[in-house]
Amino acid sequence: MRMKFNKSSQLLLVSAASLLAASLVTACGTLTVDFVFVASSKAAGVNNYGELDVFEINSESGFMRQIPTSPFPSGGRNPVAEAVSSDNTNLYVVNQDDNSIVQFIIGNDGKLYPQNTVNTPGIYPLAVTVSGTNLFVVDTYQPLPNCSTAEPCSGSIGVFAISSSSTNPPSDALGAPVANGNLAYWPLCQYGYISATDFTQCATGPTTDVITPTAVNVLKSGGYLFVSAYDSTATPNRGYVFAFAIGSGGALAPVNGGVPHDMGVGGSGLGIHPTAIASDSTSTYVYVTDSTNGIVANYSSASGVLTRISDTPTGNQPSAIVADPEYPFVYVANSLDSTVTAYSMSNGVLTSLGTYAAGTQPVAIGIDPSTNHFLFTVNYLGNGVGGSVSGFELSPTAGTLVVSQSSPYLSNALPTAVAAIPHGSTQSSTQK
Repeated sequence: MRMKFNKSSQLLLVSAASLLAASLVTACGTLTVDFVFVASSKAAGVNNYGELDVFEINSESGFMRQIPTSPFPSGGRNPVAEAVSSDNTNLYVVNQDDNSIVQFIIGNDGKLYPQNTVNTPGIYPLAVTVSGTNLFVVDTYQPLPNCSTAEPCSGSIGVFAISSSSTNPPSDALGAPVANGNLAYWPLCQYGYISATDFTQCATGPTTDVITPTAVNVLKSGGYLFVSAYDSTATPNRGYVFAFAIGSGGALAPVNGGVPHDMGVGGSGLGIHPTAIASDSTSTYVYVTDSTNGIVANYSSASGVLTRISDTPTGNQPSAIVADPEYPFVYVANSLDSTVTAYSMSNGVLTSLGTYAAGTQPVAIGIDPSTNHFLFTVNYLGNGVGGSVSGFELSPTAGTLVVSQSSPYLSNALPTAVAAIPHGSTQSSTQK
C-alpha cells in the first residue's frame, strides 16, 4: 500500500529531514578532535616563503585532512620550529632565514591569522618551546659581529614574555626579550660563566670550541629548562645538555654555573650528536636522542641535575622524540629508517614495544593533545614529490601503534615542524 501525505504532512516531513541532516552535519563537525599545524620550508614564489598546512583529526578513525583554507603563509623564509601558547589560542612559528618568530591567532575553525613578528635575540633560530607565560627560543649562533655560517660561534637561548589581550580569542603577543645583564640572551658556554652572578660572559678553557644547540625542552612543572647541544669542532663530536632554572619573569639561572652535562662518547666509541630532547609528565625523567650512536639516553633529573640511568637503542638517525603526557610511553622518529619506535617507560628506563613504518625521513613527531590517542610524524621527503604526515592510532594500554585510515597524508614540500591544539580549545580557553 502506498502512503499519501497532505501538504502539511509534507512540510513536516521536509522539516524533520532538514533537522536530521543538520544534526548529522553537526555530529560530523564534532568528530574533529584536534587541529595540527605543519610547517613546510619550501613553497612557491621568488622569496621561497614557507607555508603552514592545517590538518584536522577525526576522533573515530584518526583520518587527517587539511581544512578547506589550508595552507597559510608562514610569514617568513624557512620555518623550522613551532609552539602553541599555553591557552592553545596562538601559534608561534620560527622562520630561520629571517631570524624571526611570527605570532598567529588560531581561529575556532583552525584558521591562522598573523598578528606580530619579532626578531630572535641571536642568529638562525632552530628550536622553540612555550611554558606558562614565557616563550624560549634557541639560536644557532650568538649575535656577535664575527658569528656567521662562514665563521660559526656557539649558540644561545633567549626568553620572551607572553602577554595576553582581552580579545576573543586572545592575542598572546611576545614582548621584548628578557634581559640577561647587558645581553638579551644567555650564551651556551662550554666551561660555564666567568662568575656565579655574571651570565653574560663565558669562562675560558683549554679550547674555544663551537657549541651547536639542537633542541630545547621545559619540564612540565615549569621549573627547569634543558638545551641539547654538541661540540661541532671536536673530533669526534661530543654531546652536552645545558640546564637552567626558570625564575621570575622567565629569567634563567644556569645550573652548575652553566657548565653543561657531558654526554660523553657512548658505548660504541663514536661521537655523540644529540638531536632531540623530551621529558615525562612527572618532570622526573629526561630523554635525549643521539643520532650517531642510535640511542636514547635515559636520565633522572633532580633540581636540574641530570643523572644517567641507561641507554636504549633506537633506529638509524633518531631525529625527534615525544613523551606521552598521560600514559607511560615514549615515541622516537628514526629519520634514516623512516620508522617510529614505541617504548614503555618504567622508573625512567625505556623498553622497546615495536617499530612502525612512517613516511620517508620523519623529522618531527607529536601526540594529539585532546585525547592522547593519536600520534603523527612529519616526513621531510614524503612521497618524493611533496612532504607528508603519517598518522597512527595509539593504544593507551599497550603503547602500540596502528596506522590511521589513508595515512600518509600529503603536505607541502619539505615539512620541518609540527604543533597541535585540541579542537574547540580556542573557545573554552577564553572562558577562564
